[in-house]
Amino acid sequence: MFRINKPALIAVAAISLVPAASAAPPALGDLNPPPPDFYTCKPVGARTICTATIHESKVAEPQTELICGEGASAFTIYDNGDVESRLTRRYNADGNLTSRVEHEVWTNSFWSNPLTGKVVTYTQRGTFFDELTVPGDFDSVVETIVGENVYTDPTTHKKVLRGVGRVVWGPDGLLAESGKHWDIDMVVFGDTSALDGVCAALS
Repeated sequence: MFRINKPALIAVAAISLVPAASAAPPALGDLNPPPPDFYTCKPVGARTICTATIHESKVAEPQTELICGEGASAFTIYDNGDVESRLTRRYNADGNLTSRVEHEVWTNSFWSNPLTGKVVTYTQRGTFFDELTVPGDFDSVVETIVGENVYTDPTTHKKVLRGVGRVVWGPDGLLAESGKHWDIDMVVFGDTSALDGVCAALS
């Protein structure tokens, strides 16, 4: 799953929503940390659940971490596509955030080289689950990501890059990995060879 700022591709733990017998949910202004204002929040027993859906589009957005070639022939890969994200935050009876989940699906997506006009299309979907091991404290997050993204040369129809599987990140770095993750190989271990097929298709 490609997220260059925190690469990875969870067993998402079942979160109990059983209300306390008599406790009232915290006021929305008391939630810690407060959700962005595009969320809609509602009490569930003594707890609070906040949800949102976001639609975003990228148009020729440079990916400065993704460079093909060297010297005068080098070029930056640009990202394009539409993404729908469904977001959920769960707060405990004290108003502290305990988890957040993002389900995202990309459509009309492709990487491009504006110097040649060539593109490599891709599909991507993933689930990002953050568990705050200390409620309300983002520094305690354990993030688990599961999903798949596949890049296809539209000329040859060959799959030139694939990321699939599960990765778990803790506050101090990578905790667990299963599957194939070109992004981790590149960013964590410095192996850029995974991009060779994409770079060739865009050159």
